[in-house]
Amino acid sequence: MLRPVTDADGAPFWEYAARGELRVQACAGCGELRFPPRPCCPHCQSFEAEWRRMSGRGRVWSYVVPHPPLLPDYAELVPYNVVVVELAEAPRIRLVGNLVAGPGQALNSCATSSLRIGARVRAVFDEGIPRWVLERP
Repeated sequence: MLRPVTDADGAPFWEYAARGELRVQACAGCGELRFPPRPCCPHCQSFEAEWRRMSGRGRVWSYVVPHPPLLPDYAELVPYNVVVVELAEAPRIRLVGNLVAGPGQALNSCATSSLRIGARVRAVFDEGIPRWVLERP
């Protein structure tokens, strides 16, 4: 399965995720949240940053069910979903992941019929990878 490719700017995101925390980079100058992480604030051009803890709650902004799977390693998981989640505290920040039935569950554990734009979700972590579960299945 695909694993995250980290760089210096994004490494803290994955370090926090490995601890079960969803954090987003914020400008230490103007306070603006930004994702993906980058060295310079696009609003005030400050190079100072901090990582703010998020609640892990959000809404499904978009989703897709790939047919056929995009990579051979995912063939046995069909059908699975890929969701885009907008964070509750920062609706302009959207994270890509998978909606699963519960922590540690397979990518195909959530019925595709339960996917809905606007569904409320919360983050769970599987080996340091953020995934999403429905707040009310």
